[in-house]
Amino acid sequence: MNDTPAPDAASEEAPPAPPLPRRHWWWRWKLWLAIIVFAPILGFMLYTVGTLKWTYSQGIRAGYLQKFSRKGWVCKTWEGELAQTNYPGAAPVIWLFTVRSDAAARQLNLALGRRVLLFYREHRGIPSRCFGDTNYFIDSVRIVQ
Repeated sequence: MNDTPAPDAASEEAPPAPPLPRRHWWWRWKLWLAIIVFAPILGFMLYTVGTLKWTYSQGIRAGYLQKFSRKGWVCKTWEGELAQTNYPGAAPVIWLFTVRSDAAARQLNLALGRRVLLFYREHRGIPSRCFGDTNYFIDSVRIVQ
C-alpha cells in the first residue's frame, strides 16, 4: 500500500520554548524609590489642602481694630490685633487674626482705630506659617458706627 515509513515521535522536532522574561530589577527599585519619595510629599500636600479647606469653627468677633500690618520674610501675610473690651476702662483682651483676602485687608486698613465686626473661620493644624501666623482667618469686615 503505502511505502512511506510512519513518523517516529523522536524524529519530530518540538517547538522551541518561549524565552523567559528578563527580570528588570532596576524597574522595581525605581518604583520603590518613587513611592518612598513621593508618598510623603503627596500626603503632606493632601493634609495641607484638607486643613485649609475644612473649617473647625466660625463666628464673629467685635472690638476695636488696634493693629494691622503685612509681615513675613518670604510669605507675606496680613496680621492684625483686635482689642475686645466688655466696658470702657476695662483691660482689653487682645485677639490675633490673619487676613488672606486683599478686599478684606483694604477694609481693615480703612477701619484702624474704629469698632469693627470681624467674621472669621478657624482652621486648626495648618502645617506652615506661610498661610498666616494664627488659626483665625477673616472672611469679611463690618465697621460699627
